[in-house]
Amino acid sequence: MELRPYQWEVIMPALEGKNIIIWLPTGSGKTRAAAYVAKRHLETVDGAKVVVLVNRVHLVTQHYEEFSRMLDRRWTITTLSGDMGPRAGFGHMARRHDLLICTAELLQKALASLEEEEHVELNAFSLLVVDECHHTHKDTVYNIILSRYLELKLQRTRPLPQVLGLTASPGTGGASTLKGAIDHVLQLCANLDTWSIMSPQDHSPQLQEHSHQPCKQYDLCHRHTQDPFGDMLKKLMDQIHDHLEMPKLRRDFGTQTYEQQVVELSQDAAEAGLLEQRVYALHLRRYNDALLIHDTVRAVDALDTLRDFYNRERATKTGVLHAERWLLALFDDHKNELARLATSGPENPKLEVLEAILQKQFRSLDSPRGIIFTRTRQSAHSLLLWLQQQPGLQTVGIRPQVLIGAGNNSQKTQMIQMTQRDQQEVIQKFRTGTLNLLVATSVAEEGLDIPQCNVVVRYGLLTNEISMVQARGRARASQSVYSFVAAQGSRELQRELTNEALEALMEQAVAAVRAMDQAEYQAKIRDLQQAALVKRAVQAAQRESRQRKFLAEQVQLLCINCMVSVGYGSDLRKVEGTHHVNVNPNFSSPTMVGRPQRDNREIHAWTPTGEKKDSDLAISLLSPQAWGLQIIYKSVKLPVLKVGSMLLETPQGRVRAKKWSRVPFTVPDFDYVQYAEGLAGLSLD
Repeated sequence: MELRPYQWEVIMPALEGKNIIIWLPTGSGKTRAAAYVAKRHLETVDGAKVVVLVNRVHLVTQHYEEFSRMLDRRWTITTLSGDMGPRAGFGHMARRHDLLICTAELLQKALASLEEEEHVELNAFSLLVVDECHHTHKDTVYNIILSRYLELKLQRTRPLPQVLGLTASPGTGGASTLKGAIDHVLQLCANLDTWSIMSPQDHSPQLQEHSHQPCKQYDLCHRHTQDPFGDMLKKLMDQIHDHLEMPKLRRDFGTQTYEQQVVELSQDAAEAGLLEQRVYALHLRRYNDALLIHDTVRAVDALDTLRDFYNRERATKTGVLHAERWLLALFDDHKNELARLATSGPENPKLEVLEAILQKQFRSLDSPRGIIFTRTRQSAHSLLLWLQQQPGLQTVGIRPQVLIGAGNNSQKTQMIQMTQRDQQEVIQKFRTGTLNLLVATSVAEEGLDIPQCNVVVRYGLLTNEISMVQARGRARASQSVYSFVAAQGSRELQRELTNEALEALMEQAVAAVRAMDQAEYQAKIRDLQQAALVKRAVQAAQRESRQRKFLAEQVQLLCINCMVSVGYGSDLRKVEGTHHVNVNPNFSSPTMVGRPQRDNREIHAWTPTGEKKDSDLAISLLSPQAWGLQIIYKSVKLPVLKVGSMLLETPQGRVRAKKWSRVPFTVPDFDYVQYAEGLAGLSLD
């Protein structure tokens, strides 16, 4: 566990107790350097207690391996994450252990909790390690935690924990100029109360020796010369547009820009109570999704998503609008022709390029491993299916599996959800070689420690420079390859070229910040911290004012899809400050829909058990819009409502809220004793 010279160089200020950000490339030992800082901290600081924050569940176990190797048995270590099943409270675990490794969300909940077993104060820790610290911005959970740190600093509360940030890419914050990039880096430093960003200067050559950079290649293809399947989808979308009679809606089909347009149309229609217009928008989005899938993988995959959508529409709806009858008939009239075109059309040129890359890499290497990064969960599953059906790829021993985010999606929900336990199992099989190719979304970009990864493919992605750097960092084997696959002249290609320029701009910005006079730097940091606290105080005041705008009993909750009443704001309570449950005993009892979720984990006494959809109620409704989940909290079943499925009927009109924290009324915390007594009273009556 000896440190290399460049690691010693970057940690020296941290060993002196200073707050720093360690900026090192992926695979160069940031975590090991942080583990050594933690070890020295525990050895030299009286009453030391360390917390290591991560932003991905699978990183909890990964960091435990690194820190436990560095620390001897003198120190007690524990890990905490949302998928660990029943556990003692966070505060209790913090008091009993010297070092905690946990997801940031759990620490944030503990800071806000009023329960003694759960609650902890930030200054109970003497060292705060923030992994992937470039996420400390805006309203991320990292920045909420660090804002609490800055409040304590402003109040001159002592002691404050030392802060150690780790990142492979500070980013530019969307800036395209050097001044903007410098401002972004300074803001990041202010958020983490950083004395300096540390990267090797004297030992930079040694870093280059130990940091393998993959060979980057642009694998470009020509666009479809003919696309009868895509043309048919666009023709059907044209017919829907003509029926909708909205000339202002631009017809740039098959783009993310168009997707945003129809999402906004759907939201506006919901607020205005225009159910039929909302239905047209929802169906247009499905067709646009199909075009995006067709562009990414195969026409048959795109058609499968449309069939799945329309099959669910028929199976779950008990009441149908005129617009829905017309849209169902439109698809039925053309589904056979679409099926013929999907199976007889040309191969996607990007898939041909991808197959050639995989053939070359997996045929020429011993025990190769690779990752294909794609944008959506749906495209990840479609690519997996394609991989499994290609005879040419079976001969080179490819053993693929998907790695996607936990949770679910409105499309093919049961197929494309992946629990945190699923993720852990896939990652472990990949590390041991049981699997040798992952098809992943952004969940695998950060922190996945696979030194033997030989090939990384970014498959037609439109992302920022941080994602590019993080994905490239997965290819760490000697003579590894980083391939960017896209169509010639595409927006994805232009964005990747821009990302390369932004990476260079980021390096210039960090160098400029490091070169600042220390007094000037500290003055800028103080000003930014003061401004950030003032801004957060103003936002808190605005939020409090907004939550007092109406009485909770004045706001009716409507299903956004069918406008049927779900209850009132006064029916809501917050469980653990996060989950908004309906406690009205007259609320219809949730029913299991389809098969149960595979993820029946307990998260501090609550268990997801199934989805509730409005088609389960004993009244005629218009669609199967999911309302949320049923949970079991302290043995009581409670329906958790999703804010995205609700429309708020207020005394001043209908509004949508993107988050429960932004609703115009106050939601009190759930009182288990009061609720149980109420149930007992009802049963006696």
